[in-house]
Amino acid sequence: MVLTFVLVFGHVARASAHDIGDFVGRYSGSAEVLMSDGTKDQRDLSIVIAETYKGFQVQWSTVTEKEDGRRSEKSYAVEFIPSDRSGIYAAAMQRNVFGHEVQKDPMKGQPYVWARLTGDTLTVFSMFIHHNGDYEMQQYDRRLTENGLSLVFNTHRNGQPIRRIETELLRQ
Repeated sequence: MVLTFVLVFGHVARASAHDIGDFVGRYSGSAEVLMSDGTKDQRDLSIVIAETYKGFQVQWSTVTEKEDGRRSEKSYAVEFIPSDRSGIYAAAMQRNVFGHEVQKDPMKGQPYVWARLTGDTLTVFSMFIHHNGDYEMQQYDRRLTENGLSLVFNTHRNGQPIRRIETELLRQ
């Protein structure tokens, strides 16, 4: 009876817990973004999550098409490596003089980035310290869905929300 309980419980626990391999893939979609002046911007979004030798990499791109036909594209890529804490990953965004991956320095205006994997959600956090000492936090929650990823993006400046984007990204 105890063995049956352990087997059933272990199966249920695995069904709700994910590893980074479950997120690996290409995803794309679009989102409508409410701008500070009240206008709306349509953005095309794409994300690639890939395993690396030491961890995983998240690449994401945003394309905005202007009314005059111009296109603005922003792309980012961050490699993450496991930390000493379960489910938390450090960004390996640059190499030090010894060739080891290290975090960037937020006191120099560079983003401090880390990731967290809890259940079916991979979250990437970015913290920026502005020249005047204000801080900005960005949070990308990417939750596994039947067809891909649910993306919820939030930006806060000095603790106050300034932008939220929600969309569904389809696995390619």
